[in-house]
Amino acid sequence: MLRLILKKAKAFIFTLPLAIVFMSQTAFAANYTVVKGDSLYKIGTTFGTTAEYLKQSNNLGGNTIYPGQVLNVPAATYTVKSGDTLYLIAKNNNVTLSALRAANNKWNDMIYPGQTLLIPKASGSTASQTTQKNSAVISYTASELDLLARLIEAEAAGQSYTAKVAVGAVVINRVQDPRFPNTITDVIYQVDHGYYQFTPVLNGWINKPASQESKNAAYAALHGSDPTNGAVYYFDDSTTNTWLWSKPIALRSGNMVYTY
Repeated sequence: MLRLILKKAKAFIFTLPLAIVFMSQTAFAANYTVVKGDSLYKIGTTFGTTAEYLKQSNNLGGNTIYPGQVLNVPAATYTVKSGDTLYLIAKNNNVTLSALRAANNKWNDMIYPGQTLLIPKASGSTASQTTQKNSAVISYTASELDLLARLIEAEAAGQSYTAKVAVGAVVINRVQDPRFPNTITDVIYQVDHGYYQFTPVLNGWINKPASQESKNAAYAALHGSDPTNGAVYYFDDSTTNTWLWSKPIALRSGNMVYTY
């Protein structure tokens, strides 16, 4: 009898960690509706989990998903209240604005009281920090790392290291935002309605070599460091462009301003 009890105890001890892991993934859950261009990998990245976990939790036999399909994802829900903005909701829930947009496929700022939004895992979670330290936020080549570093050097030479990382983060955030091109090269060289998005491309400063600090800043941004918490614009505080100044300010560093 004693041996049987010990065997049961060992079995319980062995299965307990598995149960804890599963409970930690399902502590909160919500429904996400698949949109065109989604993949299990992309959805998993958005909600801080893996494609394999999504397959298991949704009883999927393969990797195929389709627009309109509803998947169970590890996320909380939030009901919009009067006076809310996407920026405030993201800030109050400790997630980046870009993560909140991605989780809800929300690429404009229109929200209304009573609307339900998905809140992905907090940016400060252990899992998120581990991902940022060990892998890049987006895929990139050595030439793209160099290009990003040269943009940082051209835009933020003489500014603080934080300002340099923030310039890189803006480019990364644009790559992840469907309103902009989806590669570092295409974002930096984008010409929209006849206007270069980044002045160094127009004046040729993009071709100047980057300092080691700018290279470090580019690497940091590519691996998840974002002092702006999701900004997609930056400008010098001497500008008189009212459209830029009308946007929510994410960060001010030296004479540089970063906005959503």
